[in-house]
Amino acid sequence: MNKKPILIICGEPNSIFLEIIIKSFKKFKSKKPILLIGSHNLILSQLKKMKIKTKLNLVKYNSNLFKQLDTVKINILNVDYKFKKPFEKISSKSNKYIEKCFDISFKIIASNKISGLINGPISKKFFLGKKHQGITEYLAKKFKLDQNFAMLIYNKNFSVSPVTTHIPINLVKNRINKKLIVTKCLLISKFYKKFFNRNLKIAVCGLNPHCENFFELSEEKKIIEPAIKYLREKKINIDGPMPADTIFLKQNLKKYDVILGMYHDQVLAPIKALNGFDAINLTLGLPFIRVSPDHGPNISMLGRNKSSPQSLIETIKFLNKF
Repeated sequence: MNKKPILIICGEPNSIFLEIIIKSFKKFKSKKPILLIGSHNLILSQLKKMKIKTKLNLVKYNSNLFKQLDTVKINILNVDYKFKKPFEKISSKSNKYIEKCFDISFKIIASNKISGLINGPISKKFFLGKKHQGITEYLAKKFKLDQNFAMLIYNKNFSVSPVTTHIPINLVKNRINKKLIVTKCLLISKFYKKFFNRNLKIAVCGLNPHCENFFELSEEKKIIEPAIKYLREKKINIDGPMPADTIFLKQNLKKYDVILGMYHDQVLAPIKALNGFDAINLTLGLPFIRVSPDHGPNISMLGRNKSSPQSLIETIKFLNKF
């Protein structure tokens, strides 16, 4: 295992993320240094508000950055942010701050000296607006991936991936196509081969109830089946299309590593219902490993010190494996 640091962007300043970082650090001792990118003053203010004590190591962004890192303390690379209270309402005020945190992380990533990037929860409404569907798409645009990326919600027992991500359900029918399904499956297969050294088995959900459409030629016939046929020719172990209402039964889950769905909630709702927050969100196709906890800012729990760090712990554990 290499000792390259894990890079963490604090994300939305008015979220539960700092709380779960501290809890994660106490519950799981990372063998790799943790480097937070965020406001040092805000972190101190929020820790005081929540009455949490922890050891921090403030580092400088220079050529000796990696030599400054501590494996016992949480390392912080400061990004200035003006605030009046430790926790405020989420708004577009933090947009430039979050953007700067990402920009600094991209420069550090370019050095090829990190294990991976974790980003904290970010408000899609205020930070992304109508420019991007989600952080997955934001990063894909930054690194000019076009459609050559995939969202993988990873769990050690089984994982899921949606072909379309953060779009309204009425748009799904016209967004799915053979090329998109093939691209997602090939990226997922490559990921499992590279990081787990094994060939996975994929199940593909249909779009329509029971994979049937009596009124016209179905998406299953026009799009999904041709994609599966092509992937089999490429030696991908894949089944489908399969009805989404039965694929998540226990006897089926034992057969597959990844279930590919046509839209977001088709596969994310079941995996969260079955595993809670014991899963992580990976973006495949980037030139680095990007993971994030599988939840949002959770403003209802701000400053209450009652949030579960489980999903973040899983992301840190994952990056400690490689």
